[in-house]
Amino acid sequence: MQQLYMDDLHPGDVFESGEYALDTPEIKTFARQFDPQCFHLDESAAANSFFHGLAASGWHTAAVTMRLVVESVPLAAGIIGASVELSWMRPVRPGERLRVKTTVNEIMPSRGKPDRGIARMTSETLNQLDDICLVIHHKIVVFKRS
Repeated sequence: MQQLYMDDLHPGDVFESGEYALDTPEIKTFARQFDPQCFHLDESAAANSFFHGLAASGWHTAAVTMRLVVESVPLAAGIIGASVELSWMRPVRPGERLRVKTTVNEIMPSRGKPDRGIARMTSETLNQLDDICLVIHHKIVVFKRS
């Protein structure tokens, strides 16, 4: 994929990722290490929880989203975050296939550093039914071509 610079980005540009499938063993492995709560680890306990069934950790969904953004938004210096706001819209279940749609909302050149700026973007993580699972509003550091 061609590496993109601030000069190449425009409001309205859309980047779409490939799919990433989550299964029960991966959900439980992530949860054991980073979010050890019963609704991420045990089907029986999860059935009687707020989620009414096993659900991936929201942080797992966010980590998968980050991977898919990195793979689909080819910024020359990488995805360097300046700020982020996450909204978990619905739980992700075992067997779901996630993909990310990232839209460029605004490009803001830096006043003090002429070699860079900020791209304000929105990334939506969708499952195979196009249900929105996670929305991220983020500001990404982007560099101008030298």
